[in-house]
Amino acid sequence: MLARDPSPPPLPAEGPIVARPARGNESYIALVWRRLKRSWTGMAGLWLVVLLLVMAVFAEFLAPMDPKATDVGFAPPQLPSFHDKDGNFVMRPRVYALADSADLDPVTFQPIVGPDYDHPRLLGFFVKGAPYKLLGLIPADRHFFASMDGEPVHFLGTDKFGRDVLSRAIHGSRVSLMIALTVVFIITVIGTTVGMVSGYFGGRFDIWTQRFVELVLAFPQLPLYLALTTLIPVTAPTNVFLAFVIIVMSALGWAQMSREVRGKTLALARIEYVRAAMAVGATDRRIILQHILPNVMSHVIVAVTLAIPTVVLLECFLGFLGFAVKPPLISWGLMLQDTATYSVIGTYPWILSPVGFVLITVFAFNALGDGLRDAVDPY
Repeated sequence: MLARDPSPPPLPAEGPIVARPARGNESYIALVWRRLKRSWTGMAGLWLVVLLLVMAVFAEFLAPMDPKATDVGFAPPQLPSFHDKDGNFVMRPRVYALADSADLDPVTFQPIVGPDYDHPRLLGFFVKGAPYKLLGLIPADRHFFASMDGEPVHFLGTDKFGRDVLSRAIHGSRVSLMIALTVVFIITVIGTTVGMVSGYFGGRFDIWTQRFVELVLAFPQLPLYLALTTLIPVTAPTNVFLAFVIIVMSALGWAQMSREVRGKTLALARIEYVRAAMAVGATDRRIILQHILPNVMSHVIVAVTLAIPTVVLLECFLGFLGFAVKPPLISWGLMLQDTATYSVIGTYPWILSPVGFVLITVFAFNALGDGLRDAVDPY
C-alpha cells in the first residue's frame, strides 16, 4: 500500500489577482472627473483656466512693474540674457536697456541707440519693486520676477506712453475676466430660471415667453451694443460705465441660454420619476429644484465654459472701439486701441501682445468646455 503524501495538493495555476476599484458607489462628480482626466485637451484647458484666474487675482504680485509707470515710448521688448558684454555665460539672468552711444549716425548725426552693456539690469525672483496692496488689503512690495535694483524692465516692450505692456496685460486680465465671469453668471441665472419655468409649465406662459425670447434674439446684437453703450455720458464715473456695460451684455445674452435650458427641461418633464413626483402631489417648486435643476446643471456648466470666451471676445471688440472700459481701468480690449493704425502695428508689433492673452483664454475655456461636454455626456 502506498504511503499518502500529507502535504496539501498544489493550487491550480492562475494569473495574478488584480484588485479592481469598486465603482458601483461612485458619485456623479467623481465619474465626470474620471472621464475628464482622460481628455488631455480638457485637462490642458483646466490648468490654463486655473493659471488665468491666479494671474487675475495676484496681478500686482506677478506684474514686474507698476502698470501706470511711464518710460520710453514704444521701447522694444527686453529679452533676458545669460551672457555678459564679452559673450561669457553667466548664471544670473539680465537685460540690457537701450541707451545713446558715443557714436553718431553718419546720415542724421544723431547718437546711435543700442544696448547698454556697461549697466546690465540683473533679474531675480521675489524682488522688491513698486509698492502695492495684495488683494486690495495687504501692503506689499515684492514682485514675482523683476529687476533686482528696481529699474524698469519691459519683457514685452512699452506702449506709446511708455507703460509696460506685460504689466498692463496681466492687470488687464482682471478686468476682462471679471466682466466675462459676471456677465456669464447673470446670463446663467436668468436664462436657467426662465428656461426651466417656461419648459415646465408650458401652455400660454411658454408660448408668450418664447415669443419674447425670439424677439430678443432677433435684434442685431452688435449695433445694439454700440447704441446702448453710447447712452452713457462721457463724464460718468468709471465704475458706473463698467456696470452699465455689464448690464447691457447680460440683457442681450440670456435668451440663448434660456432656449437651451427650455429644450432640456421639456425632455426631462417626460421622464418617469418626474411624472411620479407629480402623481404623488409634489409641489412645482420641489419638482423643479430637486428633479429638473440637478439634471439641467450638467448642460448649464458646459454652456457656461463655452460662453465665457464669447464674452471675452465681445469685451475686446467693444474695448477696441472704445465702448467697453474707460481709463484708468485696464483691459485687453482697451490695450488694443493702440493697434488701430496699420503703420503702428508694422513698426511696433509688440503692442499686439494682448492678442496672445486673448487667444490663450479662448482656447483654455473652449478646451475645458469640450472636455466637460464629453465627460458629462459621453454618448
